[in-house]
Formats: sequence, structure tokens, C-alpha cells
Amino acid sequence: MPTVRDLRTKAGEEPITMLTAYDAPTAGIVDDAGVDVVLVGDSVGNASLGYETTIPVTVDDVARHVGAVSRATDDALVVADMPFLSFGVDEKDSLENAGRMLKEEGAEAVKIESGPHTVELTEKMVQLGIPVMAHLGLTPQHVNQYGGYPRQGTDQDAAERILELARAHEEAGAFSLVLEHVPSNLAAEVTDAIDIPTIGIGAGPDCDGQVLVVDDAVGLSEWSPSFAKQFGSVREEMENAVEEYVTSVESGEFPAEEHSHEEADLEDIY
Repeated sequence: MPTVRDLRTKAGEEPITMLTAYDAPTAGIVDDAGVDVVLVGDSVGNASLGYETTIPVTVDDVARHVGAVSRATDDALVVADMPFLSFGVDEKDSLENAGRMLKEEGAEAVKIESGPHTVELTEKMVQLGIPVMAHLGLTPQHVNQYGGYPRQGTDQDAAERILELARAHEEAGAFSLVLEHVPSNLAAEVTDAIDIPTIGIGAGPDCDGQVLVVDDAVGLSEWSPSFAKQFGSVREEMENAVEEYVTSVESGEFPAEEHSHEEADLEDIY
């Protein structure tokens, strides 16, 4: 199983692969495929829990899914995504919420949507033995502030702030940095400027690694962002299988004789 130290050594040397997973069967598939990092994202809110945003996702929600993923993962690094208001409000609560993911649910690290307010928190978490993956650019927990999910770092001032925060979180001890929905040339500059690996999502090809929501990658989502790619058609396969099931039951073809068992000793039960 890779450690956060192993991941750091891949920066600039070997591409890092990361996918989300929210349940044990998916985690097993992702792990068996050789993915380096499994992120139990707060995107579980959109992908699995029926919410329109990640805002309603709770610590208990994430913890439950982290436990399921950790129990099914043998080789990949499991990272727990800390949900809205679970960190950055009160230091004690932040540390306890993050520590719970490692101590009780089996994660090896946490990810926090980062800003000026998370530099000192990152340093404190790392001091206590909680590895931190930082996250800059588009931070979906700010959807109500953004009014949507716009690309970030598109002007000089915004780009410089992201670069400054990337350096600050590296200095605070973060072992890696997610860059989401930023210009590819900005992502390349950040990647060159820091020694910890960058993992891009909608940030171009020059990051040290890439991450996608697994539902987008396998083609389960009804809609995917423009920067994602569907590498399969799981939704189509599921639709076909369910339709065939309904047809088979309604026609009487299922269950067939081979799907049933008759017990001879019960012939005289009536």
C-alpha cells in the first residue's frame, strides 16, 4: 500500500492516478485496476445521495462511506474528503473530525478545500499525524459564493493567489495538492513551483496526476463536466440489464427452472 511519502516521490517522475469511490464494490474494482489513490469525495452527495451540491453532506455520511471503501481497498491510498463546515470553524472540531476518518474508518489521509484559513490548520493536522491533501482552484463547497462552478484563476491576481496558497500549504506540510478547473498554464506553473505532487481535475496535462469522479469515468452519470471523459458506458449497460429483467419477469421467463429448487419432502404439506 502506498504511503503519502511514496506519493510525494512520484512528483515529476511517474503519473499519479486518483479516482473517487463511495462503496466497497467500486473501491475493489478501482483498487484492482491499480489506481494510486482512492478519494472518498464529498461528491458522494451529488453522485450517490441525490443532493444537487455537496453542501448537505455530513461528517457521518463521509465516515460511513470511508469505512466501506477502506475495508475493500488493499493497495491504494485512501483519502477522506472533509465535508462542508467539518473543518475550519473550530480547531478542536476540525482535528477530531479529520482524526475520526483515520482512527475509526481506516483512511490514510484527508483532503480539505483550502484557502488562507486552512494554512495553520494544515500545519496542525500534520503535526498531529493527519496527512493533508490540499485543494485549490474551484472548491465546490463555495458553490453558493460562486453562484455555480466557474473556472478559477483566470486573471493575474487570482492566479497569483492560487500560486501563493499552493506554496503556503506546501510549507504547512500538505503532501499533495488538487488543482480543480483552472487554466492549464496556471496548473503547469504551480506544478513547477512546488515540490509536492499536483493532481489535476480540469487543470490540463501538466499536473503530476489526474483525478476524476468515478461515475464520470465509467459513464454512469447522466451528465459530466466538459473536462471529464467517459471511458465506458456503465449507465447504458445497467439500463439494458434492468430492462431485460423487467421483460423477463413480466413474460414469465424468469425465474426459470434452473433458478428454483423443489423440496421432495414437502409434497404432502397440504
